[in-house]
Amino acid sequence: MPKMKTHRGLAKRVKVTGTGKFKRHHAYCSHILASKSPKRKRNLRKSAIVTPADAKVFKDLLPYA
Repeated sequence: MPKMKTHRGLAKRVKVTGTGKFKRHHAYCSHILASKSPKRKRNLRKSAIVTPADAKVFKDLLPYA
């Protein structure tokens, strides 16, 4: 059986933590920032953990992660 291919688009967007969870960045923080509050922008800078429902899909797309 051939090797499975890694989904390169997803591999560039997420990192795998030591416990096997997926870490991602928030959206809505690249432009049109004047209308967003400082608190909102500050919280968007932090990374987030992918929800368990999405993590199941990520495991199929990143077979060697």
